[in-house]
Amino acid sequence: MSGTRDVLRLVCPQWQGAGTSSVQELAAEFPFEVARRGYAVGSAVLQAVLPSTGGPTALVPIAMGNEGLALVDGVEAKEVLLTQLAAALHVIKEHDPARIVTLGGECAVSVAPFSALARRYGDDLAIVWIDSNPDIGTPASQYPGLHAMAVSVLTGHGDTDFLNLLPATIAADRVALVGLHEWTEDDYPNIADWGIQAFSPEDLRQSSQPLSDWLAQTGCSRVALHFDVDTVDGDEIVLGLGHPAGGLTSAQLARVVSDVTAEADVVALTIAEFFPRQVMHLQHLLRGFPLLTDR
Repeated sequence: MSGTRDVLRLVCPQWQGAGTSSVQELAAEFPFEVARRGYAVGSAVLQAVLPSTGGPTALVPIAMGNEGLALVDGVEAKEVLLTQLAAALHVIKEHDPARIVTLGGECAVSVAPFSALARRYGDDLAIVWIDSNPDIGTPASQYPGLHAMAVSVLTGHGDTDFLNLLPATIAADRVALVGLHEWTEDDYPNIADWGIQAFSPEDLRQSSQPLSDWLAQTGCSRVALHFDVDTVDGDEIVLGLGHPAGGLTSAQLARVVSDVTAEADVVALTIAEFFPRQVMHLQHLLRGFPLLTDR
């Protein structure tokens, strides 16, 4: 228990960055008003199943209605996402934590905690971004969801209104994309252009050594670790809103995380994109049952 006393557990069930079209398409079995709450259900499940913490837990206020979903400057739901980013940064500033665990929410929930820790640790912080997708889009990209722009924002690229809120950004050569095997062609060149390192599932199936070598080359002793659950091979288990096949297996992912933890001080962990369909089906089914509400 004592090992978590300096860890802020940040609960951030943000869904707007996933894009309305993605939520509707990838969770078509639910009405939209149910699907948009899937990330809130996911973050609640994570709170229930994870070990208790000796440190504080804080909830970022997230709007659950349809307000603010308009496309502005190439970013869907820009205004509400700016408000929520500011709120997350405010919560973090109040606690001023040395370490942060974030329970999401779509991938953009990592922007606030990773930026805050980049301010604290400066050039000694690297990012290991475990995700099937690179999340290096910009407002000029075809897809307008902020969760596909999270790495871009963290490395100082993209919409200036988001960048102006950040306490710090991270140099692109201190970011590694791990498990990458699904992308859009209009964004993919940004990886090489910006100097981000990328590892496919095939690069890491047998050993984490390529990632370990990269981490050593950065010279960083601290790591912020982002885990999008859709990186787990969709043929093994479906955990996220999306569930692409061909990713790392759960055993391979556990080994990669264990190896990173052995080689660096992990000061941030985000668990993102958990979308618990079975729990949501049960929740939807129970809506009309007696004695469960005041009505």
